[in-house]
Amino acid sequence: MKIAIGSDHAGFRYKEAIRQFLTGLGHEVIDKGTYAETPSVDYPLFIRPVAEAVAAGAVERGVVLGGSGNGEAIMANRIKGVRCGLCWNEESARLCRQHNDANVISIGERMMSEETALNLVKIWLDTPFEGGRHLARIQELDQ
Repeated sequence: MKIAIGSDHAGFRYKEAIRQFLTGLGHEVIDKGTYAETPSVDYPLFIRPVAEAVAAGAVERGVVLGGSGNGEAIMANRIKGVRCGLCWNEESARLCRQHNDANVISIGERMMSEETALNLVKIWLDTPFEGGRHLARIQELDQ
């Protein structure tokens, strides 16, 4: 799978760990930055390119990170065609795929351990969209 990834300074360490994790699983990862923990940067500059790549079909999925993941999810969801789920535990990662067909996941580095973050990404990648009653709701998002 081709996956774009981006973070601000507060999500940089986990972005690097997730990038390596995804590459190790055999995915092609497109890194949209940032490329260091310092200096402090504005997250829209790095999250928007991830969301735009997903919306354009240049990549199949996106991973965005920040301190809490909230601003990153808000930014990603401003791009039509993006369905970004802010995930904090296994159930949130599973349900954002099963029910919402989330094509982007947002994770807050300050909210969880690195091990948890990697586990959430794995669950999100492996969980299929259920379709059915959820499909009409997904279609309504883009109307």
